Amino acid sequence: MGYSSRINKAFEGALRLPLNADSKYVIFSDCHRGTGKANDNFTKNELIYIAALNHYLNRNFTYIELGDGDELWENRKMDAIKKMHQHSFDVLTDFYGDNRFYAVYGNHDMIKKSPDYRHKHFASYYCDNKMCDNPLFPDITFYEAIILEGVHNSIYLTHGHQADVLNSTFWHVSRFLVRYLWRPLEFLGIPDPTSAAKSNTKKKSVEKRLTNWAETNHHILITGHTHRPMMGNDNSPFYNTGSCVSPYGITCIEITGGCISLIKWFLDTTPEQMVFVSKTELEKRNCQVF
Repeated sequence: MGYSSRINKAFEGALRLPLNADSKYVIFSDCHRGTGKANDNFTKNELIYIAALNHYLNRNFTYIELGDGDELWENRKMDAIKKMHQHSFDVLTDFYGDNRFYAVYGNHDMIKKSPDYRHKHFASYYCDNKMCDNPLFPDITFYEAIILEGVHNSIYLTHGHQADVLNSTFWHVSRFLVRYLWRPLEFLGIPDPTSAAKSNTKKKSVEKRLTNWAETNHHILITGHTHRPMMGNDNSPFYNTGSCVSPYGITCIEITGGCISLIKWFLDTTPEQMVFVSKTELEKRNCQVF
């Protein structure tokens, strides 16, 4: 099965959510929440992420996580991830409790598509502040794809790993190599050449395939996977959220008022040398009637 067929198949059973001029969606991808060890690249950005989440929670946005939310290739224990990042999960449970949380699985957390796994690990989490188990995402379903469905235009959302056979069809093999080969080598400064997030050659190849699919099918397509933020245009309707593990902050995509905006959240300072979390709009596109 080729990459185009894999992407088409992902959208056959996609969850459909309403899209109109009043819709307010924020899309994050590739948080890669880990266990707090040296390879947990999310840790350095967690406070920025929590500030962004609270911003969107208080403004009635619906949160969509577009895959690889948790790093389950390098880490085996979801409980350790929940314990390390419980402050992030605190806010995410607020979205979920308001029916404003939806999630897609990616290659690094594909195990979430298993009903047994999600029932075991996502029903609750232990909260140190309250010294008890709190509900997390009981009864959640992790989807392969989501379609934001408008009357005139729709937006197609998936992680993007379907464009890469090693990270889709043969993901078990890739997970094995990451855990037992590339993870130790990365500590020596040798990056994984099979990773679309770490290899520029792989990144360009995957992005070209995703762009071709969007153009051929005349669909607005938003993915993650390559960690490189991208904004489409009238000729190339392919967008990428970027990631939450960049050294320079986190990026996401907002959909509000009929527009698609690429947003960056980062640390900044005042003239008085006070540190604060700042938000900037990098680019805006496709202001149209959905």
